[in-house]
Order: sequence, then C-alpha cells, then structure tokens
Amino acid sequence: MLSRLAARTIRQTPRRARGVATKSTESGSGSNFRYAKVMGLLAIPTLVVLQQTTQKEAQCASSDAIEERLSRIEAMISRLDPSTKILAQIEAGRTANPDMLMSKYFDIKYYNSLSDTLKARLLACCKSGAENHDSGVGVYAMQPSDYDDLKPYFDQVIRGYHKIPGEVKHITNWDLSTVADRLPPGGKLDLTKLGLGTTSMRVRVGRNLANYPLPGAMTKDDRINMENDMIKVFKELIEDPEFGGNYYSLTPGSPFEVSEKFYQHLVKSHIMFKDMAADTYLASAGIASSWPFGRGCYVSADKGFIVWVGEEDHLRIMCMKKATVLNDVFDRLKGACDTMERICGTFAHSKDYGYVTSCPTNLGTGMRASVHIKIPKLTAGGSDKKAKAVAKPLGLSVRGMGGEHTPIGADGTVDISPSARLQIQEAEIICALYEGIKNLMEEEKKA
Repeated sequence: MLSRLAARTIRQTPRRARGVATKSTESGSGSNFRYAKVMGLLAIPTLVVLQQTTQKEAQCASSDAIEERLSRIEAMISRLDPSTKILAQIEAGRTANPDMLMSKYFDIKYYNSLSDTLKARLLACCKSGAENHDSGVGVYAMQPSDYDDLKPYFDQVIRGYHKIPGEVKHITNWDLSTVADRLPPGGKLDLTKLGLGTTSMRVRVGRNLANYPLPGAMTKDDRINMENDMIKVFKELIEDPEFGGNYYSLTPGSPFEVSEKFYQHLVKSHIMFKDMAADTYLASAGIASSWPFGRGCYVSADKGFIVWVGEEDHLRIMCMKKATVLNDVFDRLKGACDTMERICGTFAHSKDYGYVTSCPTNLGTGMRASVHIKIPKLTAGGSDKKAKAVAKPLGLSVRGMGGEHTPIGADGTVDISPSARLQIQEAEIICALYEGIKNLMEEEKKA
C-alpha cells in the first residue's frame, strides 16, 4: 500500500545534527516521497479532512490518479496564506523528520495563545526548518529578544540541543584567575608541557549588535548600515599599531569593495566566508538575503585577527596563531571584543542564555576554541571514528582540518575543540581544551 511505502520512505530520510549541512534529495524517492510530503502538509486541523480523504483514495486509486490529485493539492497549498502554509510545512516536517528540533517542540496550542505579532515572529523563526525537513535544528532567531519573548518555545529547543535537563542560566566569565585550580603552575596553558611543539590555535566568537535585527530579519538597508557602523570600528583598528590591516567589502559601490577575483582568493585562503546565497538553509531563514550587500571581513596586519561581517551572525570574531601558549589567542580575543564593543555599542545578550546568536546551537559563549594536533594512531587507516570515541567522553569534538565534514590530514592531523557553548564559562572552555588535549595525547600513546 502506497501509504506504507511513504512511511518507510520517511524513516529512511537522512537526518542532520544541525541546521546547516548536506541536504537530502527528493528525486530518488519519487511518488512515495511526494505522497508522504503532501500528506504531512495536510496534517494541520484546517486541512486534515482533505488528508483523510486522500489517504482513502490512495488505497485503491491508480498511480496516475494519485499523481493528478497530488498535483491539485499542491496547487491549492501554494495559494494558502503564508501562515497556514508554514504551519502545514511544520507538520509535514514533524512526520518527515521526527528528530528535527523545530517541529518536535512546536506546540500549536502555544502558537494559538500568542498575539498576531508574536505568531508571525515565531513562524519567521521556524521558516528554515519548515522548508528544509532534513534540518537537525531548523530554527533561527530573527530578533535579539526572540529568545526571551518566545521563551516557552525556544527554551525547549535550547535545552533539547544542549542537553540541559533543568533551568538554563548562563554566566559570562573570561577571567582565568577564577579557574586557577584548573591552570598549570604559573597560569600558562603551555602546549609544550603536553609534548606538543608549535601548534595552530584558533578561538572565535559569534556576536550581534543589540540595535539591529538579527541577520534573518535584516533588510538590505539594515545590512549596509550595520556594515558602515562596523567600518568606523575597523578604521580605528587599522590606525592602532596592535591591529593595523585592512577591511574588504563585498558591497557594490563601497569604498572598500574588492573584485570577485580577490574575493575568491580570500575564500581559498580561508580568510573569507563562501557565497551564502548558495546555502538553502540560510536562504530559507532570510540570513542569506540581499547577498552580497553588507558583507565583508576585516583582517589585521599579522592576519592573526579576523572579523567576518554579515554572515550567520552580524560578526564572527576570530583570533588565530601558530604558537605554544593558548593564553595568547584567548587574551587577544578578549581584548579585541572589548575594544570593538566599546566603539560599536553593546552586543546582544540574554539574561538567561548569554550572548545572542542566530542559531540556538551557538548561544551562551558563542565560542569555539580549537587546535590542530597530530594523533596518527587514533586516526590509523584514515578514519576518525576511534578518535571521536575517545574524545566524546572528554567533552571534545573532532573534525577535519577544514571544519565539519572535511577529511583528516594525511599525517593524522585533526581539529580538536570543546563541544559545549552554553552554561559553560569562557574561562572554562579554554581550560577544557587544554585538559582535553592532555587526555587525548595520553590515549594516543596507549593506542
């Protein structure tokens, strides 16, 4: 029976761990996938009678008749008002991918209890997952206040992703003196003490300006104005001998605009982010809209400090260095963030969830601290499965040198970082990285 085949097709649909990754295709599933998708779209109360009728007809009708009916239903759905259509898509996502957090925690009773304004805001946040059923999270905040104004919904998504069983109360703290008991004598997180030499180290944070909508809700003018505000900051940094460097804009007509050829050079050099318009998840969320306006990057003279402007968050602030002491990049990033916030204004912050980011996965510190280390024994045969099995209990993530879904180095080099972002302090993250490297290197010796 076609409905059973459709259910089996749904169960076989690939599931993603986060909101942005490889998208599954529908073409291989054919009519079964199409039938399942349409049935999901009819799951909301206003359309459920049509869903039941279609299910009954599908049991005895020919495939051509079913195809014709599906075409009529799809045409009808395309004419629905936007909110009804998105609600239908959310219900379809709940069926197609039960693990997607957006639809898993979407409660129609809560939605109906909201004012019209908050209803529209909630659906805007859910749009990416509604249109991309292979999403893992599928929800992006549109305004800095969304996490607080829509807390009954977002809190479930946040605790579900970050695996926090109780109340979420994030504390921001960069002060290493408060974690002195976790620091080596002298307070230096020196990798040579762990048997490592000069190592590639990177610490980055996501930040958003409190006086603008988050990227998913920004207009073209918002993006240009935000970039212009940041250019004032970068001009001060360029004049500062500690930073220097240049700003490179993708905005047509900007005094700092660079050519397409130079932009591609920056991308290949891993300095600038790729064309966001090609990302269907960010496009559905509105984050990729108005590309390339309001996008660019600042690069310090020593190329050890980079700021992306206009990506998934307003700012991605990064410090990197090939050295041996983790404190170097951590302290520089803290100083740079303080300098930027002093010039450009307050970063968006939630009293419960810490620094506000578009995606709930980065809430809290918004920080990722990582190093590249060689663990050839734990990656023997070119596989990182053993390394990940060892790293997970240590609270570490293992990735390829180019990021998620990239291969490990031929010499066993991998990217190691603490997994936690929320309900962990910045000072604790850098200590967790040092402790994790120590434990991982000990396991490498045993392997």
